[in-house]
Amino acid sequence: MGRAVTVAACALNQWALDFEGNLKRIVQSIGIAKSSGARYRLGPELEICGYGCLDHYYESDTLLHSFQVLAKLLESPATQDIICDVGMPVLHRNVRYNCRVIFLNKKILLIRPKISLANTGNYRELRWFTPWTKARHVEEYFLPRIIQEVTGQETVPFGDAVLATKDTCLGAEICEELWAPNSPHIEMGLDGVEIFANSSGSHHVLRKAHTRVDLVNSATAKNGGIYILANQKGCDGDRLYYDGCAMISMNGETVAQGSQFSLDDVEVLVATLDLEDVRSYRAEISSRNLAASKVDPYPRVKVNFALSSSDDVAVPICMPIQWRHHSPEEEISLGPACWLWDYLRRSKQAGFLLPLSGGIDSSATACIVYSMCHQVCLAVKNGNADVLADVCRIVNDETYVPEDPREFCKRIFTTCYMASENSSQDTCNRAKLLAEQIGSYHINLNIDAAVKAVVGIFSMVTGRTPLFSVFGGSKRENLALQNVQARIRMVLAYLFAQLTLWTRGMPGGLLVLGSANVDESLRGYLTKYDCSSADISPIGGISKTDLKNFIQYCIENFHLTALRSIMSAPPTAELEPLVDGQVAQTDEMDMGMTYAELSIYGKLRKIAKTGPYSMFCKLINMWKEICAPREVASKVKHFFRMYSLNRHKMTTLTPSYHAENYSPDDNRFDLRPFLYNTTWSWQFRCIDKEVSKLEQKEEISLVVDTD
Repeated sequence: MGRAVTVAACALNQWALDFEGNLKRIVQSIGIAKSSGARYRLGPELEICGYGCLDHYYESDTLLHSFQVLAKLLESPATQDIICDVGMPVLHRNVRYNCRVIFLNKKILLIRPKISLANTGNYRELRWFTPWTKARHVEEYFLPRIIQEVTGQETVPFGDAVLATKDTCLGAEICEELWAPNSPHIEMGLDGVEIFANSSGSHHVLRKAHTRVDLVNSATAKNGGIYILANQKGCDGDRLYYDGCAMISMNGETVAQGSQFSLDDVEVLVATLDLEDVRSYRAEISSRNLAASKVDPYPRVKVNFALSSSDDVAVPICMPIQWRHHSPEEEISLGPACWLWDYLRRSKQAGFLLPLSGGIDSSATACIVYSMCHQVCLAVKNGNADVLADVCRIVNDETYVPEDPREFCKRIFTTCYMASENSSQDTCNRAKLLAEQIGSYHINLNIDAAVKAVVGIFSMVTGRTPLFSVFGGSKRENLALQNVQARIRMVLAYLFAQLTLWTRGMPGGLLVLGSANVDESLRGYLTKYDCSSADISPIGGISKTDLKNFIQYCIENFHLTALRSIMSAPPTAELEPLVDGQVAQTDEMDMGMTYAELSIYGKLRKIAKTGPYSMFCKLINMWKEICAPREVASKVKHFFRMYSLNRHKMTTLTPSYHAENYSPDDNRFDLRPFLYNTTWSWQFRCIDKEVSKLEQKEEISLVVDTD
């Protein structure tokens, strides 16, 4: 009858500019799709060159190598008898476009340029590409000779068109177009398109997956149809982790779900669906049919090929499923762990080194590495030969097979507790016990000799010796002495990262992990060039509140009992002298605000886009039960003073896994000055006027009540 279509959506771990590896993964995915019976294969956005090429998109080499890979794909036997939909940049009339290239049996059917470019948050597509603004318009694209020699075509259609096969009609969307208020699938659906294919380069953010799923399902809930979403996965060279989640939906319901986090470089999701279900669903929506009668038609590219077979009555059809979402704690356990694995294997280093202080942040970082070891052992157990090959290369042992996460952790993870005279025995014991439970190679050392040497040089040159506040020193002296300790720890971390494996008779070096959370970065509660300065940080985009919940998750799921005492201890930097052998310094007292308050400030500043005055206006309502307006004003002023005073630290912030939409990452997500007028005189005066008005109203109200 020709009604059951089998389609495939791919999640590929592509790497920017890794043309050889990208080609291999694309071909592998097409082979899997074909062997599963699919007759249409959809890949991620810009999969040929990798999404994260950034300013390399300006280079003609990127265009050249993309076409060279396309030629290899066109020639490959794997791409025969299946419609292949791949992503790459294309230069048309001297304008660069982000495109889908759709081909079948060595013939390019259509080059479809992206219409709505992503240009918010981490996305800067308008920097490199131009959106196609000619709706329902197609032009001739003159193919480069390298492609003409394979296809025998001189020109192919380029523009906003759809494919008309022998049994259905298929239209393309590209990532951001699904999120746009005027998504192309709306008009395409009204014009009779039954299958929508979206190739994405969508990265992970905590609690974001459900939004993407809801958008896909709602795309066909009103209008009917089949929606296929392919997405990139993994770390392709920077701070983002693309989280897969390939999916196929029909008539508003999910019928196939891909994994969000895995170490598989190639994942292919295949579903067989009945076109008649789309047609019958649309038949009873009269409002849709009335709108369809007035829609402007899309140019159709006729394809002498069918996505179904003539004898498909007995073909099993996929049924709706319930989407399974990860909890935020699971996302923290899995996302940064997969990102770390990609970074480790692609950087060709031999493991990680982490300064482990015995506090929540460094312990959470250690737990993420331990989770990574779990994922690696599980992938090898499930037969992932690529992961096993990477493991053998990292540990320099071709016969090694990781089975126990603790044993694997011992090989690739070094933790180091750097004690000073200001460190407590409690944090030392906590760090040691956690290291034992996760299996890391643990080092205990004392930095006092190095600190005294550095301060001694200063005293010898100046004739002055700085003192801590508790011994009569000024605030300047106190802060400088804390910073010396913190910075020496960073220097020692890199020294041990370079030479620890050498002392153990093992080759290679270690990547240094940082462990400053997103709230501390926002407030600037860190020493510039201390242990927050590292090669990469898996928790730099995660809030303290979420990290505490993650620690509890690790206690319950990894049975790391050492974390219980870490959870119950107050966060402290341990940079000031102990009092009667006990820690007197705590983070929240030092900061003048709680971590819970910091999370609120962060979300209001970045997500709600508030300055000091607007933040005050929002918080007097949010906190009206717990704070008077004057107290709210004081808190807001203190936050903005500290934020602006310390903003310069963000220019050297360690590259961190992007997990929160209020991240202060100065690289490209949160672009702000780093030299502020920290008095905020005009803004704070506006707040003071509002406080005075509110207090006057309160006084009048009290007088009236008394009368």
